[in-house]
Amino acid sequence: MSELRETLEHAVDENLLPATSVANILQLLCGGNNPLYAATIEELAEKKAWTELNDRFYKTLGFGTGGLRGRTIGKIVTRAEAGNAAGRVCPEFPCVGTNAMNFYNVSRATQGLVRYIKDYLARNDPEGTPGLAIAHDTRFFSREFAELAAKVAIENGCNVFLFESSRSTPELSFAVRHTNSTAGIVITASHNPMYDNGYKVYFSDGAQVVEPHASAIIGHVNAVLDENYLPLPKSEQGRMILLGEDLDDLYKARLRTLVLRPETVANRSGTKIVFTPIHGTGGTISVPVLRDLGFEVMTVTEQDIPDGSFPTVKSPNPENVDALAMAIGLAEAEQADLVIGTDPDADRLGVAFRDRSGKMQLVNGNQIGSLLAFYRIRALKEQGILNDQNKNRAVILKTVVTTDLQKSIAQREGLNCVETLTGFKYIGAKLAKYEAALPKDVRKRYRSLPEDETRSARLQNSYFYVFGGEESYGYSGADFVRDKDGNGAAIMFAEIAAYTKLRGMTLDQVLDLIYLEYGYYLEKNSFLAFDGAEGADKIRRLVDSYHADPPNEIDGSTVVVANDYSAGGIYDMEGDVLPKERMTIFELADERRVAVRPSGTEPKIKFYLFGKSSSASSDSLAQVKADLAAALESLWSWLQEDAKNRIG
Repeated sequence: MSELRETLEHAVDENLLPATSVANILQLLCGGNNPLYAATIEELAEKKAWTELNDRFYKTLGFGTGGLRGRTIGKIVTRAEAGNAAGRVCPEFPCVGTNAMNFYNVSRATQGLVRYIKDYLARNDPEGTPGLAIAHDTRFFSREFAELAAKVAIENGCNVFLFESSRSTPELSFAVRHTNSTAGIVITASHNPMYDNGYKVYFSDGAQVVEPHASAIIGHVNAVLDENYLPLPKSEQGRMILLGEDLDDLYKARLRTLVLRPETVANRSGTKIVFTPIHGTGGTISVPVLRDLGFEVMTVTEQDIPDGSFPTVKSPNPENVDALAMAIGLAEAEQADLVIGTDPDADRLGVAFRDRSGKMQLVNGNQIGSLLAFYRIRALKEQGILNDQNKNRAVILKTVVTTDLQKSIAQREGLNCVETLTGFKYIGAKLAKYEAALPKDVRKRYRSLPEDETRSARLQNSYFYVFGGEESYGYSGADFVRDKDGNGAAIMFAEIAAYTKLRGMTLDQVLDLIYLEYGYYLEKNSFLAFDGAEGADKIRRLVDSYHADPPNEIDGSTVVVANDYSAGGIYDMEGDVLPKERMTIFELADERRVAVRPSGTEPKIKFYLFGKSSSASSDSLAQVKADLAAALESLWSWLQEDAKNRIG
C-alpha cells in the first residue's frame, strides 16, 4: 500500500494524475477490503495508464435524480478484472473505480436508499414495513448487481420483491405499485453501449424519484463512504419474495386494456409484425400479448437470445437503423407490415412500417408519438368516452423537447397539453398529482380498480391521461405504469397499424393527413460526444457558455426568446413551476427553435432542432418537407461550428 501510495503521489507531482483522483483511489482502498481493488490499481499504475486511472477515479459516480449510470467494463480491462474470463467480452469482475458501475457503488447506493425509505416511513407511516421491488435487464453484471442490492436491503431491514429473471423497466414500475413497495430499483443502462450499466430508483408511486425524495436520497447515498456494513440481527432483517409469471400475467392483463378498438386487432386485419427485443427483455411480455390479441408475430431468432454484448448490433438502440436492420430484412422476406423493436430494458420502442411505395420506412420518435396521440384521441371521441362536456378534463403530456405537433393535435381537439421538463419522471409526477386529486375513497382503492373505473373517476374528479411521450422513443397510454413503456407502446402501435390497414391506407399516408390538418412539424435531434474526465469538462464549459453568453443570432435568424431553464421561474400551463435544469431554448424569428442540454445518462451535449409550417397543402407538402429539412441541416451546421468556437 505504501509503495502504491508513493507511485500515485509521484504521478501527481508529475501532473500525470490529479490529486482528487488519488484521493478517490485511497478512499476506495480504505472503504473496501476486496483485493481486486489494489491489484487493478497497481496494474494500471505499472502500465502508466494514467488516463484510464483518471477516468475511473476523477469523481465518485454521481447518484443523480435518476440513480447511477456508468461504465461497468473499463476501456482497459486489467488481468485482475478479467479473472477466469480472460479473452472474453465480459470480464469476471466489473470495472474497479469510484466513477464506475460496480459492487462498491451498488452497495453504497442501496445502503443510502434503504436508510432514506426507513426514515421516510418513520415520519409518514410508522407502522409501515419498508419494501423494495428490484428488477434487472440482460446487461453484463445486471443479475449480480440486482442480487447484491437485494442482499444489502434485506440485511438492513427491508423486504425485497426480486424478479426471478430479467424483466423490463415498465414492469418494475408496475410491480412497485402492485406490491405497494416503498421504492423500486431497476438495474439497466437502457440503450447505452454494452460496457455501461446503471441503477435507477423509483418511489412508491411507481415513478422515478423526483423532489423532495431525489435530493434526500442523494444526500443519504453520498453520506455512505464504505461498501461494507454491519447486518442487522436476523430477527430484524427483511425477507425475500420472488416475482415471476404471476406478476407477468397481471401486467399482461392490464396491457390488454390499452387496446381501444378490440375488433380491429383480431386476425381479420391480417397485420403481420416482426418483433425484436435486441437481446433484451421486450420479448417476455410484448410477444405473447400481441399474439394473444390476434396478431401474427415473427421474431428475429438471433436477437431473441438475452446477451449483454448485443452481438448483432452496433448499439442496442431501437431508434438506430442498424438495430432494426435484421428485423427489417425479415419483414421484407416475409412481407410483414410492421417492425417493432425495444431496447434492452424495453422502455423505448422503435418502429418501421411498409409505406405507400411498398418499402419499409423508419419513423422517428416524434412521429411515433404523434400517430399514437392522434389515434387515441380520435378513437376515444368516436366511442363517446371523450365528448364536448368532458374533453377539457383529458390531457396529453409531453416534454418541452418533444414535437409541438402533439400540442397542436391536442389543442385543436379540445384537450389539454401539458409540457414537462425532459425525462419521463416528470410525466410520472404529473400522474401522481392527478391521482392525488381524486376523492379519498377512490384513492384507497385506485390500484385495484379496473381501467374503465379509473378512467371514469379521473374524468369526473381530476384529469384523464390519454397519452404521454417524449421524442426519445418513450411512450405511455395509461397510468398503471408510471414510466415509458415499450411493451404498452408495442400494443398501441400495432393497433394503429391494424386499423390503418383495414381502411386501405398506409401509416405514411396517415402522417401526411395529420400534417395537412394540424401543420407540418419537423425535428432534428443531434449531439456532440465528449468522453472521460476531459470530455466532462468540455461539456460543462460548453453548457455554461450558452447561459453566460447566449447568441443574439443563430444561422442568420435573430434570437427572439432565450429561455434559460437553469434560472428557474418557468411555469407550465397548470401553473406548476418547472424545476431548474441546465437547458436553454432559443426561439428564432423564422420560427425555428433550438434546445441545448447535457445528457443526464451519457457523455453528450444534446441539441434539439425544431421547424414548422402551417401553410402546407397537398400540392406543396413535398416542397415544404424539403425546405424545412434543408433549414434544419443548415441550423445544425451552424451550431456545430459555434460549439467549436465556444470550447476553443
